[in-house]
Amino acid sequence: MEINGGMTLPAAGLAEDILKQFIEKAEEEIDQRSAVPQACAGQSVYHLVTFNLAKEEYGVEINSVQEIIRATDITPVPGAPAHVRGVINLRGKIIPVVDLRKRFGLPLTEESDARRIVVVELAEKRLGMLVDSVSQVIRLSSTIVEEIPAEATSMDENYIKGVGKLDDRLIIILDLNRSLLLGDKL
Repeated sequence: MEINGGMTLPAAGLAEDILKQFIEKAEEEIDQRSAVPQACAGQSVYHLVTFNLAKEEYGVEINSVQEIIRATDITPVPGAPAHVRGVINLRGKIIPVVDLRKRFGLPLTEESDARRIVVVELAEKRLGMLVDSVSQVIRLSSTIVEEIPAEATSMDENYIKGVGKLDDRLIIILDLNRSLLLGDKL
């Protein structure tokens, strides 16, 4: 039986078989829309999860992302740094949530249903990043990523690995170690 999108349900109809087909189809679509030209196949590639803050689009390496969840039930923690929104209970684990708007000195906005927490793991720590919305998963060839000019940021607050130029948009690629973990402090 064919379903919307040209996929065929397996005879057994097992959920794992159906899920596998959806994943394979999504990976094919990502490969087709990929920003990695065939001529650059030998080049290094950034595989990113992109998200929005204010009017800018940011990306983080997909291998650091554990999951993406709705931004609900964040419990404030007295005495936490200003950019730490609070903590969440994620399947029995307490995870601190960093408000990236506060962290980057951006103006705060009203809550919206599009807000998400991107749960990342780095330096054996798991934490959440509160973002305005999550965009997509993309691949960028290193040939279209440039370093940000030193004049554009201060040395102690340089959270940026580079800027990817994709069609008519710029994607700011974050260095999670610098943007989230300064020393051992959040």
